[in-house]
Amino acid sequence: MTDHYPIRPRRVAFDWRRTPLHWIPDEPTATHVINVLHLLLPAGERWFVKVFKEALPLVDDPVLLKEVKGFMGQEATHSVQHSHVLDHLADQGLDTTPYTRRVEWMFDRLLGERPPLGLPLTDREWLRYRLSLIAAIEQFTAVLGDWVLRAEALDRADCDPVMLDLLRWHGAEEVEHRAVAFDMYQHCGGSGLPRYARRVEGMAVAAPALLWLWAVGASYLIRHDPRLARRLRYSLREHNRAVRKGLLPSWRELGGAIPRYLRRSYHPSHEGSLRRAVDYLATSPAARAAAGAIGRAAAS
Repeated sequence: MTDHYPIRPRRVAFDWRRTPLHWIPDEPTATHVINVLHLLLPAGERWFVKVFKEALPLVDDPVLLKEVKGFMGQEATHSVQHSHVLDHLADQGLDTTPYTRRVEWMFDRLLGERPPLGLPLTDREWLRYRLSLIAAIEQFTAVLGDWVLRAEALDRADCDPVMLDLLRWHGAEEVEHRAVAFDMYQHCGGSGLPRYARRVEGMAVAAPALLWLWAVGASYLIRHDPRLARRLRYSLREHNRAVRKGLLPSWRELGGAIPRYLRRSYHPSHEGSLRRAVDYLATSPAARAAAGAIGRAAAS
């Protein structure tokens, strides 16, 4: 694999009509911990694209510019496809709107184009700060993407194949573009110690924020699941049981991403396996259907 692997969006589509609410059979906690992705990503990835659009005028490297545009296309597609899952959850009686409204407020207002009142930052510094947050978040999405591609326990659990394809298609693309947000920050984030210090600050904010959002999101989904009728609550005990079964990534795997990222010499190009990601995209039903549609359109 080359250092500058071509990054391009795939116009995939998924049919959710047969996907059950508990798409990991008999595992509501594991199901809903993963379902938090659908709560965060529609607004989060739209925000990634908005911030990158703001930063595009700062990019004077044509190779990076091409990669950033590919990243933006992939993230926009991820946002749309996860939004469709929220519609599917609502059709099954699980309304996520009260939670997702708060997520949208956080990205659109708290992390919008202007710094919140009271923060003494110029527009350029605020942009750099938000780029550092995206780079830190993308560290975790690359780790999660590689994990779901390797998670054989999900296959053994007889997961819904459509949901598993969505997660693995998305995970593979996260591994494909694992270094783009980092490179974008390094390119636009200034130089020397301030750039590194801001990168550390981005991770110091992003890691606990993601942990909190995930715990609150999983609790919300379990509490409002109509099939559970409030008989179950989110608990670390159930979460850790799912981890031991291989249905969720381990805390060590997630936490280990932080010290790697904080090394001054770190670069995410070695995070996960690009070969594994590319191999999956060659077999993904949704990705193959999207490629077939492009081929038919070109031939007509």
